[in-house]
Amino acid sequence: MSLGKILIVDDDKNLLELLKTRIEAANYEAVVSQKEDTALELAGKHVFSLAIVDLKLMRTDGISLMEELHAINSDLPVIILTAHGSVENAVDAMKRGAYSYLLKPFDAQDLLSHIEKALEKRKLAVEIKILGGIFEGKYDFKNIVTRSEKMRKVLQQVVRIAQTDSTIYLHGESGTGKELIAKAIHLSSHRKEDPFVAVNCAAIPDTLLESELFGYKKGAFTNAVRNKRGLFEQAHGGTIFLDEIGEMSPSLQAKMLRVLEVQQFHPVGAEKPLNVDARVIVATNKDLEKEVKNGLFREDLFYRIHVIPIYLPSLRARKEDISALAKHFLKKYSKEMKKEVYDITRGAMQKLMLHDWPGNVRELVNTIEYAVAMTTKNVITEEFVLPHKKIVPNVFKLKPLKEAKGDFEKNYLINILELTKGNVSRAAEMASKYRADFYNLLKKYNLNPKDFKKQNLSALDEKKRRA
Repeated sequence: MSLGKILIVDDDKNLLELLKTRIEAANYEAVVSQKEDTALELAGKHVFSLAIVDLKLMRTDGISLMEELHAINSDLPVIILTAHGSVENAVDAMKRGAYSYLLKPFDAQDLLSHIEKALEKRKLAVEIKILGGIFEGKYDFKNIVTRSEKMRKVLQQVVRIAQTDSTIYLHGESGTGKELIAKAIHLSSHRKEDPFVAVNCAAIPDTLLESELFGYKKGAFTNAVRNKRGLFEQAHGGTIFLDEIGEMSPSLQAKMLRVLEVQQFHPVGAEKPLNVDARVIVATNKDLEKEVKNGLFREDLFYRIHVIPIYLPSLRARKEDISALAKHFLKKYSKEMKKEVYDITRGAMQKLMLHDWPGNVRELVNTIEYAVAMTTKNVITEEFVLPHKKIVPNVFKLKPLKEAKGDFEKNYLINILELTKGNVSRAAEMASKYRADFYNLLKKYNLNPKDFKKQNLSALDEKKRRA
């Protein structure tokens, strides 16, 4: 398998052949051109991973050609080849967008090192671009709201694995957003135009789950009066999400293992198997390794689904997300209920921050929906937030002193930024800290004051718009 397709442009035919030989020997695909026009035509027809361009060309210079190549593909890294007397021009090329330059004559290993580093940088840049797109909503992940480093790392994993077809194993407590992440993976994959089919294995009786997953033939059992396409068949070409896979019976686990191994299944009552091409994402809130040890889950199936594991942290482990999520759902439900509710009072937010959230994000969604429905004001007050729960900080789960101090300090900073709406000067004054020291604390916990401004500005904008 090729490591990447590389365009080489040089008017020296002998050098072209040498470069082509060396690059192909390193398992890259090389496409060569002596003419600038041909190079641009090739760039318009093919997706190249990298270009190597001589600074001195027949009709123009390599910098001009590089800029035209960037007009076609702005992410294309370009390595400039230059003679000793043109080093200043090569440096200028880097200022104008080249990745690097190589002096002729060059060492083969030096060339391959430049190529490898350029491709790694390109890969990282593309990942950052996609990840930025996720946070900006370009991929329709409109419900993924986060400030926490833990969730950002989860989304970075989503970016890296989305284009693969490997089985994904999502593990986390109920209500942490496993289906949301599964949809994010599907929407950023090459399968996004095909179906996303979700099934909760715990919600369907075991006697019916097999026929739901694999379908059945007419007459297979009583009341089977017609053929029925199963969920796997419906997901063909796309993604199937199996939530709570740990609830499957041993007999169904065996059939699931075959689907994953040979991409085939038998509809109930069918003589011939059907082929299926579907990306499988599974989720569970159980400790399946423990279930395997206890004989409740097949070991071979566990290793078959445990290809790329992703752990989703609980809401109490990412408390910096509570405020952002609460305001996101406030906006959502006030719009749905046609109510002008713009904000959450300080006391109500403090109550949200102190709660332990055993139901995670799902519980927070229900809490905000209830509060929006019940309030008669344009803000949510403390009386409508978790009204039947007495919120007492949990002091019984002892942590190491250093970790406990860190948690307190981080939550303190989050609360103070909430109260000051991201105003660092006011926050530093309230904390009795020098502004520079306060910034160092924010950097220590990866907290960005702009995040706290954005939430409040969006609420203010909404209020102005409705006024």
